[in-house]
Amino acid sequence: MSFYINRRHFIKSTLATTLYASYGAYGQHLMHPSKKLKVGLIGTGWYGKSDLFRLMQVTEIEVAALCDVDKNHLSNAASLVMQRNKQPKSPALFTDFRKMLSSVELDIVLIGTPDHWHALNTIASLSAGCHVYVQKPTSVDVMEGEAMVKAARKYNKVVQVGTQRRSTPHLVDAKTNIIDKGLLGKIGHVEMCCYYHMRANGERIIKDIPEYFDYEMWAGPAPKLPFKGLPHRGWWRTRTEYSNGIVGDMCVHMLDAVRWMLDLKWPKRIQSQGGIYVQKGGYSNIPDTQTAIFEYEDFNCVWNHRTWGTPADPDYPWAFFIYGEKGVLKASVMKYEFISTDGKTRISKNVTYEKEQYPEDLKEKDIELHTAPATRYHMMDFLKAIDKKSKPIADVEQGHISTASCIMANLAMELDRPLMYDPEKRQFINDQRADKMLTRSYRDPWQHPDPLDYI
Repeated sequence: MSFYINRRHFIKSTLATTLYASYGAYGQHLMHPSKKLKVGLIGTGWYGKSDLFRLMQVTEIEVAALCDVDKNHLSNAASLVMQRNKQPKSPALFTDFRKMLSSVELDIVLIGTPDHWHALNTIASLSAGCHVYVQKPTSVDVMEGEAMVKAARKYNKVVQVGTQRRSTPHLVDAKTNIIDKGLLGKIGHVEMCCYYHMRANGERIIKDIPEYFDYEMWAGPAPKLPFKGLPHRGWWRTRTEYSNGIVGDMCVHMLDAVRWMLDLKWPKRIQSQGGIYVQKGGYSNIPDTQTAIFEYEDFNCVWNHRTWGTPADPDYPWAFFIYGEKGVLKASVMKYEFISTDGKTRISKNVTYEKEQYPEDLKEKDIELHTAPATRYHMMDFLKAIDKKSKPIADVEQGHISTASCIMANLAMELDRPLMYDPEKRQFINDQRADKMLTRSYRDPWQHPDPLDYI
């Protein structure tokens, strides 16, 4: 399949000098597609639409189908697609992703559903013959992720995970010009953090389910709690039934970025402590305070989050810090700074917005302007991998390692002991109780995917 990359935007982009080497001549390659890609989106809320709009900006597509359990989300997304993509035919609309996949022939499926749906959505899309772009984290339990990796290989499809720090221009620059050039010297420690106030504190009352919202389908394989209002962008991330908490939501980005920069694989050992120390009561049940240690050869990666109080460093409320004998690299979604140990050398770079190249970004509701360029380049890498039949920069296996490591941190906190995972055997070392926690129970009639089914 041939893909069209918007050459005018690619060449004019202020990022071209930083990232052009990564794509070689691909930015000018295959300018006239033989056909438009047929794309489907499962989960048409905030980030699902954002990912779809970024894909529209870098290649010509036909949005052939949209799927959401919220009919209001669905109709709103369809209207925006018709406006922005200027396509003559409206996407087919579905409330059940299985019907979408069986009714419409698609090249690519984007997945922007809540975390507890990612595995089933991805595997079903792969089995339907589609390439997949799935938001992080890949899964809510480890065996879901293992099955996703096996399914991607069995069906020989590309799966790009939305850990777009790997395509963030200033972080690409930091990897190229600080890490890869050895400016840090021997690296001996990594710290990662998030101090955003992200819990949905306070109590919620049981409400009637609106007629336009299919709560049964929204809950799917996860527990169906009493309905306490629409979950969108609100409380679902702060419930362990549907997510991996802040470690699974925010640490996964920073750990994945560090792993990419330093070429790290699975941690040797993971330990964690935390709980609800300050924000007691209320509907959220995820920890408001947590520390996790991911142990590697010769150094540790340490994560800290608090959803109360102030950041340790106000300039880096969500960030990672890589410490070497010759200096430190401080990095976030907004900037990076390298400071040599003697203080004589300082190198920094800020986030790039591309507002002039993509003025439509400024009119998009709820857009994360600082992330838009990263997602565009992540989409370009995704298309390149499909075209070249290669693995993308955030291949499903990489996303799985980062996600599973964060899940294991939560398990280590719950068990109050360190854990060591053997990815070849897909089990913990000498810990049968922890092994039972590698798979969550599914609610009937949904069936948990088994990695062995895709070998």
